[in-house]
Amino acid sequence: MRILSTLLALLIALPAAAQVPSNRPTPGYVRVRLETTAGPIVLALDARRAPRTTRNFLNYVDDGRFDGTVFYRAARKKIAPKFGFVQGGIRTDARRMLPPFPLEKTSQTGIKHLDGTISMARPSYGGSAGGNFFITIGGAPNMDAAGQYEGYAAFGRVVAGMDVVQRILAMPTGGGSGAMRGQMLLKTIDIRRAVRLDGRPQPTGGVKPWLIGLGAR
Repeated sequence: MRILSTLLALLIALPAAAQVPSNRPTPGYVRVRLETTAGPIVLALDARRAPRTTRNFLNYVDDGRFDGTVFYRAARKKIAPKFGFVQGGIRTDARRMLPPFPLEKTSQTGIKHLDGTISMARPSYGGSAGGNFFITIGGAPNMDAAGQYEGYAAFGRVVAGMDVVQRILAMPTGGGSGAMRGQMLLKTIDIRRAVRLDGRPQPTGGVKPWLIGLGAR
């Protein structure tokens, strides 16, 4: 019973070390709004402590690389189904992919996987994050770096729209294989647009092959 209580305590919604307002700029943070078919989600990215990961995410946002992608995974914890994480992004669409970069570990940034943390998924072979991300519901210390375990690159948090994230987590799932077995959303949630709310967009200027046949934006 004590072990179960301890595990549940780790999953309880925990406040982040820095509370970032959703309605105004905050030094060191850049806000991004994800406009989804389940509702809007506002993120505050920690550009001071995780500059490379934040820059990568903003490159995807400013280029429109997340526009038209989806949330495709809802991973619920077996002992506490209201907790877990949802995952979205470009999946395996190489047309949208940007070059890799060094992984910013939580042991370097000090940003932990608490409730509402946004973090970058990464390839199974390790290394840097790419164009897929996840949002935690409840604390997930198992995703923080520890010893030789690199963990995942947390780089911000949800400041508005956690109710949307929770609804996505609760949606029916199935399919998948390996670590994703049973976790794929049966009906994906569209990310219609990702918009930077602070500062001016800084597109990479790269080609946009995913738009071929759809007309230039």
